[in-house]
Amino acid sequence: MDTKVSYAAAELRHLGLLSCKGDEARAFLHAQLTSDVAGLAEGEARLGGWCSAKGRLLATFLVVPRGDEFLLQLPRELAAGVAKRLSMFILRARAKLADASDAWTQFGVWGGAAAERLAALKLAVPQGPMRAAATDAGVVVQIAPQRYLVLAPAAQREPLAALAALAGDAGEQAWLLEEIRAGRPQVVQATQDQFVPQMVNLERLGAIDFKKGCYPGQEIVARTQYRGVLKRRMIRARVGAAAAAGDALFADDDPAQASGTVANAAAAPEGGSELLAVAQISALEGARPLRLRAADGPPLELLPLPYA
Repeated sequence: MDTKVSYAAAELRHLGLLSCKGDEARAFLHAQLTSDVAGLAEGEARLGGWCSAKGRLLATFLVVPRGDEFLLQLPRELAAGVAKRLSMFILRARAKLADASDAWTQFGVWGGAAAERLAALKLAVPQGPMRAAATDAGVVVQIAPQRYLVLAPAAQREPLAALAALAGDAGEQAWLLEEIRAGRPQVVQATQDQFVPQMVNLERLGAIDFKKGCYPGQEIVARTQYRGVLKRRMIRARVGAAAAAGDALFADDDPAQASGTVANAAAAPEGGSELLAVAQISALEGARPLRLRAADGPPLELLPLPYA
């Protein structure tokens, strides 16, 4: 960490990118994702999900327009498979979708001096959460106040790596912890095809447009919203043990059957883990805590989410 100005940085090797280009790329993505891509302007970024026909999330994306191209951020472990499967829906649309993970490098930069440091690298710094700014050196997205995601061509990696080195390279776990504390879930391989979007609070994060036309799973997503059939919700919690996405949660009143699933987890500075998890609402209303991996496992301490 710099002794004069405060910032942290980390290379995000666990993240990948899809690239969607073509005259009908916008229309294609609008017809596939849960969010409004048709109205997504240059200089904006938006979260979105891609669902199966049964309304279960196959991927969550950060969607960033860049000229005639859309960049879709997702876990690198999902990038190739999602690119292949999503491409099957292009049909006759004038659009091309590809896994561009190796062509880009991604860094998280956050803290009071983050904007100053990015500007020193000749990167345009957007003003306001979920705003994006692009130059030849890369795309910067302000994820939250004083927290930025940098997407840069692989050839531009060195200056960003040097920036992270000067900050002591906080590491990917630190960035993941920031995302968990912001209540921003990400579907990973261990949780693919498990959650309806509202289970992971996507509607609260502006990642579902209920006025747009059809997309895969749209009927189930709408029914969940308007008929009040949601039985599971995402929570934020702390546990005094190592946790990982896909770990089961158990409640004392039903020890034989899992009552929830860890969606994302990161190591906590004081030990143990902080996590986002999807749990049965009935279990959350119980008097006893949920427990990790077994009915007698480490108890979860529930923490507030930063949004209603």
